[in-house]
Amino acid sequence: MLRDESGNGGGRPKAPRNVLGDGLEDCSVKPLTGFFRDGCCNTSAEDIGGHTVCAVMTAEFLEFSKSWGNDLSTPMPEFGFPGLRPGDRWCLCAPRWQEALEAGQAPRVVLRATHEGALEYCALADLKRFAVDLA
Repeated sequence: MLRDESGNGGGRPKAPRNVLGDGLEDCSVKPLTGFFRDGCCNTSAEDIGGHTVCAVMTAEFLEFSKSWGNDLSTPMPEFGFPGLRPGDRWCLCAPRWQEALEAGQAPRVVLRATHEGALEYCALADLKRFAVDLA
């Protein structure tokens, strides 16, 4: 469990933060995303994939992901997964976003909905270059 920043272990969960250091905003409720399927790119120790980057799907990225063995576009109703389409927002694994960046296929990101944990895999400067929510 995440604890407050005072280090006293007082039992209060630490509020999740985005890569800008502010409160983490929702990524998508339709389709419902997130490791916890709560619409938010929050994470925990159980999230071994690091589903922390709120990415805006493109046809190119969906094809790239499929070619790397992660088909995000095909519906899987048995798992409640509708399949993603261009324009959908999805909590993407940070290492996958980094792979896509290195291959020239990175999708745009919503920084305010991207968990600070993404910074373990991705540089903030790279995320900012692909941001849809910077003025």
